[in-house]
Amino acid sequence: MRAIVFALTVALVASHQTNLVPDFAAGKTYVYKYEGQLLGGVPQEGLGKAGVKVSSKVLLRAQSQNTFVLKLEDPQIYEYAGIWPEDRFAPASKLTAALKAQLATPIKFEYANGAVGKVFAPARVSATILNMHRGILTILQLNLKNTQNVYEMHEAGPHGVCKTHYMITENERTHQISVLKSKDLTNCHERVMKDAGLAYAENCAECQERLQSLTGTATYNYTMKPTDAGVQVSEATVDEIHQFSPFNTMAGATHMTAKQTLRLMDVQGTPIAPDNAQYLARGSLNYEFGDELLQTPIQLLKISNAEAQAAEVLQQLAANNVAMVHEDAPLKFLQLIHLLRVATFENFQSVWNQHKTKLPHRRWFLDAVPVVGTPAALRFINEKFQAGEFSALEFTQALLLGLHSAHADPEAIQQAASLAQSPKIRAMPALREVIMLGYGSMVARYCAEVPTCSADHLKPVHDRAAEAIAKGEMSEISLALKVLGNAGHPASLKPIMKLLPGFGSAAASMPTRVHVDAIMALRNIAKKEPKSVQPVALQLFMDKTLHPEARMVACIALFETKPSAALMSTVADAIDKEPKKEVASFAYSYIKSLTRSMAPDLANIAAAANVAFRILSPKLDRQSYFSSTAYHMDLYVSPFMAGAAGTAFIINDAATIVPRAVVAKARAYLAGAAADVLEVGVRTEGLQKALQRTPAADENADRMTKIKHTLKALMNWKGMPANEPLGSIYVKAFGQEVAFANIEKTFIDNAIEQATQAAKSRTRQLLKEAVKALQASISVQYAKPVLAAEVRRIIPTAVGMPIELGIYSAAVAAATLNVKATITPALPENPENAVLDQLRKTNIELQAEARPSVAMQNFAVIGVNTALIQAAVMARGKFHIVAPFKVAARADFPRGNIKVQILPAVAPDHVAAVSFETVAVARNIEDHPAERVASLAPAAPSSAQTWIPASIQKSLCGNAPYLQVKGCIKVASRHAGFMGYNPLYYIVGQHSARISVGRGDGPAFERVEFEVHIAPEKAPEKSVRETNPASGETQEENFILLKLREYLEAGLKQSSSSSASSSRSSSRSSSSRSSSRSSSKSSSRSSSSRSGSRSSSKSGSKSSSSQSSSSTRMSRNLASQRTSKASSASSIEALQKQAKLLRDSIAPALVIIAHVVRSDRKLEYQLEVYFDKPNARAQLVLSSASNEEWKLCVDAVLPSKHKASAKVGWGSECQDSSATIKAQTGLHESSPAARFELKWDQAPRLVTIAAMNAIRACEYLPTEKVARQAGIDVNRAENKANSIALIVALPTKKSVNVIVKAPRMTAAKKDITLPFALPVERDGSIPAFQNLDIQDTIQKLDIRDRIANLDIRGAFQNFNADAAVERVMDAVKKALNEFEKAQNQQEI
Repeated sequence: MRAIVFALTVALVASHQTNLVPDFAAGKTYVYKYEGQLLGGVPQEGLGKAGVKVSSKVLLRAQSQNTFVLKLEDPQIYEYAGIWPEDRFAPASKLTAALKAQLATPIKFEYANGAVGKVFAPARVSATILNMHRGILTILQLNLKNTQNVYEMHEAGPHGVCKTHYMITENERTHQISVLKSKDLTNCHERVMKDAGLAYAENCAECQERLQSLTGTATYNYTMKPTDAGVQVSEATVDEIHQFSPFNTMAGATHMTAKQTLRLMDVQGTPIAPDNAQYLARGSLNYEFGDELLQTPIQLLKISNAEAQAAEVLQQLAANNVAMVHEDAPLKFLQLIHLLRVATFENFQSVWNQHKTKLPHRRWFLDAVPVVGTPAALRFINEKFQAGEFSALEFTQALLLGLHSAHADPEAIQQAASLAQSPKIRAMPALREVIMLGYGSMVARYCAEVPTCSADHLKPVHDRAAEAIAKGEMSEISLALKVLGNAGHPASLKPIMKLLPGFGSAAASMPTRVHVDAIMALRNIAKKEPKSVQPVALQLFMDKTLHPEARMVACIALFETKPSAALMSTVADAIDKEPKKEVASFAYSYIKSLTRSMAPDLANIAAAANVAFRILSPKLDRQSYFSSTAYHMDLYVSPFMAGAAGTAFIINDAATIVPRAVVAKARAYLAGAAADVLEVGVRTEGLQKALQRTPAADENADRMTKIKHTLKALMNWKGMPANEPLGSIYVKAFGQEVAFANIEKTFIDNAIEQATQAAKSRTRQLLKEAVKALQASISVQYAKPVLAAEVRRIIPTAVGMPIELGIYSAAVAAATLNVKATITPALPENPENAVLDQLRKTNIELQAEARPSVAMQNFAVIGVNTALIQAAVMARGKFHIVAPFKVAARADFPRGNIKVQILPAVAPDHVAAVSFETVAVARNIEDHPAERVASLAPAAPSSAQTWIPASIQKSLCGNAPYLQVKGCIKVASRHAGFMGYNPLYYIVGQHSARISVGRGDGPAFERVEFEVHIAPEKAPEKSVRETNPASGETQEENFILLKLREYLEAGLKQSSSSSASSSRSSSRSSSSRSSSRSSSKSSSRSSSSRSGSRSSSKSGSKSSSSQSSSSTRMSRNLASQRTSKASSASSIEALQKQAKLLRDSIAPALVIIAHVVRSDRKLEYQLEVYFDKPNARAQLVLSSASNEEWKLCVDAVLPSKHKASAKVGWGSECQDSSATIKAQTGLHESSPAARFELKWDQAPRLVTIAAMNAIRACEYLPTEKVARQAGIDVNRAENKANSIALIVALPTKKSVNVIVKAPRMTAAKKDITLPFALPVERDGSIPAFQNLDIQDTIQKLDIRDRIANLDIRGAFQNFNADAAVERVMDAVKKALNEFEKAQNQQEI
């Protein structure tokens, strides 16, 4: 009985349980009201937004058990661009009418148990319209479970298979069932989206752990009523949001919201008549991409005839960018690219045939074709090159851009493969290498888009590598490895391992450079399959029988796999026991540099490196400057989600002094992505091998002996083997090797021979042609467009329309140049026969006028982008600059006279203009003239209060003194800052600035003239009255000061008479200084008084020499500063007072006279430069004709190689204000140091006031507290009131102490760690400059003799390439000999 009761109870409960399956009864038509809306912009209300809305009736009817028909009735499309929510959607009537036939066509779909299956539609229904239907079907996608109310699953939809959360509740009162479904659109399998320009970027998951640049969610709310067979969907609402910000989202972001509503209106019995056309299977709920990648969101083009429209735009670009670039030229260039992307191969040929003989049109066309990126463009480049219609330069440019810009698909990959195998390309090895590298990059891009890409695309490369291994073709093996490295396909791991020692039998017979290339090829694979590469790289690094270079490169590859802390500790333990010093040094420095990493993607490896670093012995830090080293530095700013990193590897060989390899890499982080922007590597493996056959490889020799032997071997480079490359260089961009070159002895021989023959045979002809061209006038117009950036991501939405996030940047640079020369008297018919005397007597006048200009436009877009309708929020930035100039020059080089005139040039209305605006744009293809554009920033109310005015319009103008040139800058800005304190509000709106330059209101400016006299016999006459700065002193004062100086020098002589040899050398210099001093006396003195002055000055020469020697020795020790500073100061000041103006005793080395000429008068400035070579002294005097007393004087003295001083004075006779700068090197507390001091006698009033205000501000600010927190010791001290001193000391080669002495305080920061060791010895000497004598170099400098002996004709006729190479090698030898006295001290 109990069993019967229990069974009845269970049956009763089961009869009341609702079957949660959407029910659409057969024979009934369900009529729903549907509305879908997409809206984008800043989320706050009151700002501008753009969007699209679709409304319609939806008829739904079951055709069979699992097949349903859906039809739209009375569809309407609306567009929106305005201030939300004040403005209203506007109907796009013309677009609706044009699409009515497609919208009204019924579609069919499979539907069972709430799951949507295949979708069927006639062929005439476009992908865009069918996706709108998919948006409605997505609402019907319901996977409801009867046994669970809350559960998670992965559900298919237009975005892919995404993680979905269900929650089901039942209202007991109304018996309605509510279903809440939410989707995480960032957690999807088989994600449906399209990227362009991001193939080489790496997804930095660690960068987005705290902040994500792009997020998306969708929530579905259903109200259902139970029926006999299941549940009936009464109402459904969908809210989907996509948020994007390249920076911290807490500061604001851009949103795209999708809303859908589906409400049941009626249930009818009227059937839906299907279309008579054949229904084709069109996929499932997944979004179907059409021609979105061909359509740019920044402009909507109605393309009826791509060929004719492209030709028209090409004509506009060629015609409107001649004199200067048009400000909208970048946008026109983007339009040309857009048109060519929809063009066929036949269209390309037709446009080319029309314009290939017109040089401007040809250039514009060939600049646009490579970045089009379609198979038709790639085919056009290939066929025209095969036909010989491209020059080598044109084809190389087109090929480099075309291979890396082409959309990667099987067709493009096949084209690249066939191009590399063509006979014409195989005959050009350099081009073939570029094509092969591009082929590997194309496979990498294709596999980034299709992760399941087949390895068959690399089969030709694998086969070619196997064939090259069998034949022993090392160059082909290296090329194949580089191609596989670019592709980075995991299937290439095994072919690469065959060439690695310990993994393949063929590796034993391969040279080290092949092993290195094979290991380097693993790096891109390591980014995809780190666990597969890690054991291979570790085994290679641990193998002590391998060449050290191969092991160090394996270390690089190992760290690319981001090893764990345990593996890093294993590596550290091996390093501690490593017998090879170079390997240990390299790995140690790499681990040490990684401990300081701040990059998010290296956070784990940085932590592991910190653990390993504590295991390593400190003795590994005591490496020489020539040891193998790795450097890594990075910076990452989390709030901006941006950063940069730099890495450098220096791989040395203990056997020789020349590095085996040097690699430098730059990496960038932005918006959750990372990319290796640039990498450059140089290897000298062949040169190393050649050096090892010479005494340079003697391991028992010291470093200097190795340097000498290496230098001798390099000078005998002709004896090196010709069958091996001496070195190689490669360049990588975004992780892809784009070019490489092997440097061989044969290559160098051929290059030198060709250059020598060209110089001997063509110099005369080139000289003749150049002179004739200049006399006949040269006119050049050139324009170069560049597509700097095109980064796009297209994402489907619930409504069925795609949203695009895009960044576009294009620039055009143009220049017009006109040059004409007048030669009087005319040169002979053959200018190469002109002798030097004729050239000296020839007056060459040159006139040149140029108008360079640059225009750049940048776009950042988020919104709807289809070929039918666009509705987006856009940030547009424009930059346009024109810099015209006109010059005339007359030159007489043998005499050292040059005259340059800067003449007024015709300037446009604005020489520079920059603008930035954020707008909401809505437009459709059927009514393009009715484009709707609205600013994101609304008009500010009158009561708005903000610290920056909401609207600014300012104009500031000024006249250049005397030139009468008027310059104006106009600034306009309108933003939404009044709405709140969000920084985003101050960005939206319109901002612009324009700069204009024109004539002023005064007398007309005619020209600016510069006359340069190099080493003249005397200073040219000028209108400035010269006065002696010492004229203020009476003769009696001069006599007293001279006697006092003699007494002081005699006293110093007694205290420093121990250095006899130094005294003798200083006596000679002092004698010359005495002569200069005597010649600088006033011209009013008689010859007898000057003779007496010279005789009296000679009596003090020995004491002066002793003083100089003592000062030099004492300046080496900054610890005993008082006596040293006093003696050095007196020595320098005495020298400067001997002759305050050097022009009275020596001829100037350089004179520059500047004239500013107006229609009413002329202004003149003169700059004279003097060199007193015996005393290592230089003097500059700047004077003005309008103010005879004002001067600017600079007097610099180099008394020794450890000391330098410069005194600057200006004002009336250079006496109003003056300052002295001193620098000296020596020892500070037994550490090598450098001391810099700035001392002022009388500072300008403005500087004094600024200094006083700064001191007062510091008294109120917690400067001392902040300094101590930064590790800086700050103490109050009464230092000199009119000087500031800076002392930099090196207690060790890898640390520095900095001391600053200000008038009221002393600040010190000690033990500042340096990233590298400085080549400074304990006594303060620098081995590299130990034998460098600056004073001797200055004394040997003679500009006049060099100009007088100039023989251009002889230089061309007697050109000898071998001798030139020998001279270069002699210069290298001289530089390396500076290391001769350096000690081989490796430890600090």
